[in-house]
Amino acid sequence: MQEEPLILTLKLDENSQGFFNTKRQLYFPPERNFLEAHLMLFHQLPNDPETYKVLKDFSYEPFSLNIVGLMNLGAGVAYRAESSELNLLHKLLSTHFKNELIPQDLQGFRPHITIMNKTTPERARALIKELSVSFEPFSVDSLGIDLWQYLGGPWQHKCSYAFAERLLDNELQSKL
Repeated sequence: MQEEPLILTLKLDENSQGFFNTKRQLYFPPERNFLEAHLMLFHQLPNDPETYKVLKDFSYEPFSLNIVGLMNLGAGVAYRAESSELNLLHKLLSTHFKNELIPQDLQGFRPHITIMNKTTPERARALIKELSVSFEPFSVDSLGIDLWQYLGGPWQHKCSYAFAERLLDNELQSKL
């Protein structure tokens, strides 16, 4: 029997995660809201030891991303994120898993955090209109990546991999 696939998301700072979770609780249909807000990196990775090894050995520095607007998902709404570091992270991880990615993960990367989904297009448009009135771009800090196991709806958190500052680079810079 094959294990359920793994999902990879970006780990956000606590305040930002709380903000997006609150929005999701407000707007996501309660009967379908069994996940926290998340920024998806990959929808499906193989549930095998090699995936864990690649992620454990992967090195990346913390970075900020900009929340630049709202995104219409048709039957949902998301906050749109932009960051050259985030795009590079996705590209590097895609290279590691290039032979394992499903078609959904091979499409263009459009980073976002969904706060409403599985509703009507009319409700989605109304929420975008409502939130746009007071929206101002803001920054979010990334702390690492989270690995989850898909359980046919809900997810089970398997582990986190923290991003780490490059101490050697910082030591060298202080001597310059």
